[in-house]
Amino acid sequence: MTGAVVVDAPGRHRIVPHVPREPGPGEALVRVHAAGICGSDRELYQGNRPEGYVRYPLTPGHEWSGTVEAAGAGVSGALVGRKVVGEGFRNCQVCDRCHEGETTLCDAGYEETGFTQPGAMAPTLTLPARLLHVLPDDADLTAAALLEPAACVAAAALKANPRPGERVAVVGTGTLGMFAVQFLRAACPAELLVVGTREDRRALSERFGATRFGTKDALEPELPGAFDVVVETAGSADAARTSAALLRRGGRLVLTGIPAPGADGLDPTDLVVRQLEVHTVFGAPPAAWAHTVRVFAAGLLDPLPLVTHEMPLADFARAVELAGAGDPAVGKVLLRP
Repeated sequence: MTGAVVVDAPGRHRIVPHVPREPGPGEALVRVHAAGICGSDRELYQGNRPEGYVRYPLTPGHEWSGTVEAAGAGVSGALVGRKVVGEGFRNCQVCDRCHEGETTLCDAGYEETGFTQPGAMAPTLTLPARLLHVLPDDADLTAAALLEPAACVAAAALKANPRPGERVAVVGTGTLGMFAVQFLRAACPAELLVVGTREDRRALSERFGATRFGTKDALEPELPGAFDVVVETAGSADAARTSAALLRRGGRLVLTGIPAPGADGLDPTDLVVRQLEVHTVFGAPPAAWAHTVRVFAAGLLDPLPLVTHEMPLADFARAVELAGAGDPAVGKVLLRP
């Protein structure tokens, strides 16, 4: 049995011996296939994650895929041997928000796999079986390790509610942006614009369904625009303002990125006068997860081209550094137990 990553404090981690925790009532034990690294994992390791959204010491890993190895009491034995992914938010299930299916808004407070609860950067992960989503038997588990960020984008796509023939745009060309292109393409838009800063993302954007690619500077003469729907994925105040400027009057905007504290936001006067419909996303509720798995199983979502590096858990620090280096050659970095 290989070791698990434990982050004791910002900038300090160990590889420790791993002993699987037997599943209790309502739980399942999953053999981890791969765990992805994203910006929030870098925040966790660097000490930049807001207070209350991390609890040290901790095994990170909220993006993952695996196979169920054991089921606890009260859990169907039919899960054993199935390929799965899992929701991260550990909601209370009894507050009004949870009863509405908005588990990421749980009134009981924030608890999430890989941030306040043990995550998947270990050979196994034990978690509530209610959080699992079963994949087809022939699913590619390497690709499936990216379904957590895809689910966050699915939440955005569901809120945006794109309709066939509408003009839609995506601002941002990272992992979330490339997933947004794929989800929005499935709605059969008349135009699908991608706005980014990386010219190297043009080909991938077009491969995923973009009809047009451009930088903000190149598009500036066209702002404000006439788009019905814009999904922002870049996580900056400037990207949010650009997104709003692309919209027609009465258009629909979904913000998925989290700008740095203190960033100047959208102009409320502009939002009111132009009657823009603004939504935000933080995490993915069950409906978004279910939608993601359906789209993935149908072959309409292709995460694999986004993966550029697969590394062993022992290279955790190097993987975090690589994922945050800003190198155009680095896409999604996966850790493999």
